[in-house]
Amino acid sequence: MLEPLWQGLPPIDPGAVAGAASCALPAEYEAVSGARRFTTATLRHWELDKLCDDVALVVSELVTNALRHALPGGDARDAREPVDPPVRLHIMRWSSRLVCAVRDPSCDSPVAGEADFAEESGRGLFLVNSFSDSWGWHPLAGSLRGKVVWALFHLPPAQGAQ
Repeated sequence: MLEPLWQGLPPIDPGAVAGAASCALPAEYEAVSGARRFTTATLRHWELDKLCDDVALVVSELVTNALRHALPGGDARDAREPVDPPVRLHIMRWSSRLVCAVRDPSCDSPVAGEADFAEESGRGLFLVNSFSDSWGWHPLAGSLRGKVVWALFHLPPAQGAQ
């Protein structure tokens, strides 16, 4: 599923993943706070506490965009109806990088326009771009339908590393 991600990044050995976590998210806006909690707990488990605020903010924006723009009908549902495939959050860590990826069922590309700071919404991808080191998206292939929108964070060198 994430194979095309490697095409837009400096070489990363997919076999060198130091940690990975994933969770399915319900098609409701309460999933955003659940995604933040999942992200924070995962980063703390990996002893990456200093990144919690920035990564949780980016994950919040990616999940909000998936719920708002990528679900059938164009909005998160008030009822607890399953969406197939669900919105899914993936967090992967290498020695020098962390990638957060949100899979959703839409094939439409994310749109990063001019941020209008007077508006209540519309700044999501601007924030993703501001807080991550890079971001992008790719359509899914094979039997999976939809896309993955990802954000990359460079990790600080491990203590004792030169």
